[in-house]
Amino acid sequence: MRLIDILQSALRGVTSNKLRSVLTLLGVLIGVASVILLMAVGNGSAAKIRAAITSLGTNTITVRANGGSSTTGSSAITLAVSKQLEAAGLGHVTNVVPQATTSLTVSSAGASEDAISIIGTSADYFTVSTATVASGSAFTADDVASAAKVAVIGSTLATELFPSASALGQSISIDGTPFTVVGILATQSSVGFTDPNTEVIAPISRIQRSYTGFGAVSSLLVQAKDSDSVTAAEGEVTVELNQLLGVSSTAATSASASGSGRTSGLASQVSATSPFTVTDQSSLLQTQAESADSFTALLAAVAAISLLVGGIGVTNVMLVTVTERTREIGIRKALGATRGAILGQFLAEAATLTLVGGILGVIIALVLAQYPFNGTQPVVIGYSIPLALGVSVAIGVFFGVYPAARAAGMRPIQALRSI
Repeated sequence: MRLIDILQSALRGVTSNKLRSVLTLLGVLIGVASVILLMAVGNGSAAKIRAAITSLGTNTITVRANGGSSTTGSSAITLAVSKQLEAAGLGHVTNVVPQATTSLTVSSAGASEDAISIIGTSADYFTVSTATVASGSAFTADDVASAAKVAVIGSTLATELFPSASALGQSISIDGTPFTVVGILATQSSVGFTDPNTEVIAPISRIQRSYTGFGAVSSLLVQAKDSDSVTAAEGEVTVELNQLLGVSSTAATSASASGSGRTSGLASQVSATSPFTVTDQSSLLQTQAESADSFTALLAAVAAISLLVGGIGVTNVMLVTVTERTREIGIRKALGATRGAILGQFLAEAATLTLVGGILGVIIALVLAQYPFNGTQPVVIGYSIPLALGVSVAIGVFFGVYPAARAAGMRPIQALRSI
């Protein structure tokens, strides 16, 4: 029996019971569409986070005090240490910005917001970071010197505190202390668990005096000359901080052993005794990429379950088809149809069902991928289309083998007697 005859016979078999075939197609369709779409959502989420991390700046380094290390006395990263680091004249470093952070309640005359991130920093923060003032102005070095009660706030916070008027020039209360809003930040992408659009940025001298005290600062934002100088700047900062903080040579060696320059994790200089951690955006991107790959694989595995269910549905339908067409099978075998011809016909029917369902699933997934899901724009992964389509056909053939083998194994006399 020619291949074209087998395919034509399979097509007639599929269309003989349209409703049953459509329901089977629906199961495969949902499975294929789910695989492609969920992988696209995972990829879109990863792309969104990558863009947000990149927007933080490719030539900045962050130095954070280790939570498990002592942050008192000579080992604390303080404002004085920040000034000494900047004055050290490091060849690949252009600026050092201290940051003292806390979380407090911020309120206006008509609204109040809890757990708002408060950042105390220097006037250079707006030059080194990617935060830009959209309206009004940033505070100045004179404001920092005088510990002025002025603040620049995020765009979302400005709207929440002053929904019907501009926040510029208005007074806000930070845990009971009044501040004047001198600037509003441009909208920024959110990274991690904090929303930069709800932050309050104020002179570090005022934040330390009113809230955090004059001990250790939370972090240092270091600006390298350019993106190519980041690795060299990390090394210079690490060596200089080890000297300024009196870190022993043993601790410094241990820190370097755990990852000099850059590591596969977030920290490039970390040990149990090192009082600080140095990170850059490339290490954040690497960690994010690993997490995104795991997340996308998890979504694909979840979606594959629905595709597997669709394959089981194909088995069920084909078994029913074989039972219903027992007489036809008996007649065909009595007329000389070979075992291979019968097997090929039913396998072709199963493959046709899953192929058509897979193609429709791809089309639907591509259409739905044009619309954002919960704020995330799906980005279809190229290989997910042939992968989902190929797997759907393979599942159809795999789950169609048993019904097809059952049909092909019937003896003509038994098939004719069963009617």
